[in-house]
Amino acid sequence: MLKIRLARFGKKKRPTYRLIVSEASRDTFGTYLENLGHYNPMSKVCDVKKDRILYWISKGAQLSPTAHNLLINQNVIEGKKVRAYIPKKKQGEEKPAAKPAVAEKPKEAAPAGQPAAEKTEEKAPAEPVEATEKPAA
Repeated sequence: MLKIRLARFGKKKRPTYRLIVSEASRDTFGTYLENLGHYNPMSKVCDVKKDRILYWISKGAQLSPTAHNLLINQNVIEGKKVRAYIPKKKQGEEKPAAKPAVAEKPKEAAPAGQPAAEKTEEKAPAEPVEATEKPAA
């Protein structure tokens, strides 16, 4: 399957991207079929070949989500933008979901003929603790 996507070029911390058509399973650093334009995110300059992009889309090439949103901004294609980035869940963090109502367990009934044992919690009185005096050395 052919895919239209961005391939990163440029210096470290100064990215520029080429809009390329390549096989979906190929690496973007490898060979590609055609260069369809470039995009500089630092200066927001985007130069694309509209007729070639429409040609490849007519041949069945799929767009990556980021390339799709970029081409909508450039008025090459029409439609709604798609969500391009979905953050990964942090380890141990779960998506908050509607929790089903949990029924409380009924208290165990005492056997017939015996009174129910009541648990009484004895709390220590809240008295201030006095500091013990240290003997003089």
